[in-house]
Amino acid sequence: MSLHERPAAAPVGEAIAHESAALHVTGHALYTDDLGVRLQNLLHAWPVGSPHAHARVTGLDMGAALAVPGVVRVLTAADVPGVNDAGVKGDEPLFPTEAMYHGHPVAWVLADSEDAARLGAAAVQVTYEPLPSVITVREAIAQDAFQGAQSTLARGDVTVGFEQAAHVFTGEFDIGGQEHFYLETNAALAHVDEAGQVFIQSSTQHPTETQEITAHVLGLPSSAVTVQCLRMGGGFGGKEMQPHGYAAVAALGATLTGRPVRLRLNRTLDMTQTGKRHPFHAAWKAGFDADGRFTALEVTLTSDGGWSLDLSEPVMARALCHLDNAYFIPHVHARGRIARTNKTSQTAFRGFGGPQGMLVTEDILGRVAPLLGLDAHELRARNFYRPGEATPYGQPVRHAERMHDLWAQLLTRSDFRERQAEVAAFNAAHPHRKRGLSVTPVKFGISFNFTAYNQAGALVHVYKDGSVLINHGGTEMGQGLHTKMMQVAATALGVPLSSVRLAPTRTDKVPNTSATAASSGADLNGGAVKDACDQIRANLAAVAAGTLGVHPDDVRFEAGRVFPLGHPERGLDWKALVHDAYHLRTQLWAAGFYRTPGLHWDRVAMQGEPFKYFSYGASVTEVEVDGFTGAYRVRRADLLHDVGDSLSPLIDLGQVEGGYVQGLGWLTLEELRWDESDGPNRGRLQTQSASTYKLPSFSELPGQFNVGLLERATETGVVYGSKAVGEPPLMLAISAREALREACAAFGPPGRTTPLNSPATPEAVYWALDAARAARPQEVPGD
Repeated sequence: MSLHERPAAAPVGEAIAHESAALHVTGHALYTDDLGVRLQNLLHAWPVGSPHAHARVTGLDMGAALAVPGVVRVLTAADVPGVNDAGVKGDEPLFPTEAMYHGHPVAWVLADSEDAARLGAAAVQVTYEPLPSVITVREAIAQDAFQGAQSTLARGDVTVGFEQAAHVFTGEFDIGGQEHFYLETNAALAHVDEAGQVFIQSSTQHPTETQEITAHVLGLPSSAVTVQCLRMGGGFGGKEMQPHGYAAVAALGATLTGRPVRLRLNRTLDMTQTGKRHPFHAAWKAGFDADGRFTALEVTLTSDGGWSLDLSEPVMARALCHLDNAYFIPHVHARGRIARTNKTSQTAFRGFGGPQGMLVTEDILGRVAPLLGLDAHELRARNFYRPGEATPYGQPVRHAERMHDLWAQLLTRSDFRERQAEVAAFNAAHPHRKRGLSVTPVKFGISFNFTAYNQAGALVHVYKDGSVLINHGGTEMGQGLHTKMMQVAATALGVPLSSVRLAPTRTDKVPNTSATAASSGADLNGGAVKDACDQIRANLAAVAAGTLGVHPDDVRFEAGRVFPLGHPERGLDWKALVHDAYHLRTQLWAAGFYRTPGLHWDRVAMQGEPFKYFSYGASVTEVEVDGFTGAYRVRRADLLHDVGDSLSPLIDLGQVEGGYVQGLGWLTLEELRWDESDGPNRGRLQTQSASTYKLPSFSELPGQFNVGLLERATETGVVYGSKAVGEPPLMLAISAREALREACAAFGPPGRTTPLNSPATPEAVYWALDAARAARPQEVPGD
């Protein structure tokens, strides 16, 4: 069979529960921090954080800290035997001599208890020389404070495009960041065995990189460090880069003291010290013809990278590659740059820059639709890609017709046109409450835009009793990857799901893995697991063929039975076949490998085909807004999303629902605020707990929530015809923001633009609707 074909009655495609669901809800699931109680003489680590947004460390006195009962050691740069850096760009010193953000750890205290470590950290006397700081993106732009490479994505000639335009608009747009707020904060647990092998339990999405960075901090080869990720209580991209330094601190403490070291951040420390979704600033100019179709788009995107590069360059690249979203724009010139500010180093977050890029164009369309005399949904549909068209970076948009079909299906399923009339009638009858109804599309490219990361490995064992054990390079953060891999293995081997067990992710089992990120976990690791299983199955088919008297190609494996093609009654039991194969000295284990084919990408020219395929989706959201307060509720959401042939429909539905709600949080609730004053707390994160940072909860869920997966959507060339589901659904929430815009606009006269801040908090919504109420009809600017 080819990679995308699946046999009949396969475990893939079954709607089964998450493999750890019962453990999650009963509290029996173990996480990194749960493992420390099993170790003797455990030490606890606590950071010494800078009280300045930017300052030079001029002195460090540890005497008082070492006098605190229970304190064993204070770790500083002088203790590092290898390279004092925890990043991949050489710009993230583990123990800095220059504090780059408020809370930046300059030393770590090890003690017999967490309380003693905390008291010891408070007793460390650090002297600082405060330095000028940059806190906001706009400050960075004004001061020309940038870092990393500046990228340009171009197609055609925007000058020609604007000359062809009947309407030209300009504007600016600020997009807020987002805190990951995973339930499990960053944690690492390290110890050293009798042979000097460093073993680290880490809550990390990228065990291989955690291994590599810890090794170079310790001055060891990677083979001397083993990293295991049992599971994570959420990641969302926040544990792709951020855990490396914490693992290195724990490992350094363990090697220096000979005792195991536990490092776990409490919620305030985690929010203070770890990176977030990149805030963006966009300045744009857009041209449209008389029919409302794009003629040109010129954009400058500036992301807030924080104090170091981290993943800011590839995040910007993906933002530029997703400016187009589902729309064909003939002339494009988009420039991306990364601001350097004295804040946490912003990092990967579900969507990885794609949501910010898409939001810029969706905001443009939402702003200009009334000025063009069009309903926003009609303006969007007129600009959809058509078959045969390509993106600005040169990749053909495969299955462009799928977006048109999906859009039409969703409008029908959601009764969109009928509800438009109902919303208009409601708004006419209610002067102080207004409703908005909006539909927006999603086209999201799947693959790492760093080509080398598009590879994965797996190790599959079949034991003599017929049971199966899988190791693969992906990590489980609650998204159901392990569940899908068990289904893939059971399908490939033709055994019941109950025969398959999955082992924790470890760098000494599957080496050189990529991060579990970019929505590629199932595609990459599924391909590797299937490859390993196919090798084992071929070995077993040769044995079965001799017993059954047929050619190995005519042996079938299904539900624990092995039989000749067309003759299930002549079958063997799986366990009996494995038993016989062992005694015939047949290899019953295999290492699998998968690399995504057909990718090529020039990162400098921003041209090529960086994505294996595009995931499509669309959402309709209806909201109601209170004109006195700006408070709102989501009355109904209808989502339709393309996951190909789902590997695990229950898991995928949960991912679509969860992605939408997390996007709803980013776009309407979650507001990060830093102290921008010139006072002593400049640069301090003010929203550093659940009491000051508003997260979506059950009360923010749509009153009616309808979620569907697109049918008859096989994706060839991908494991069992499936598509990625991790990131794309987050952008379905853009329809909620656009519905809020529609509601705000309804408070004023028609035919005018309605700017709306992001996040569209009740405060932002109030100012938008208040401006609409005070407005008079306006002429179309630029005509």
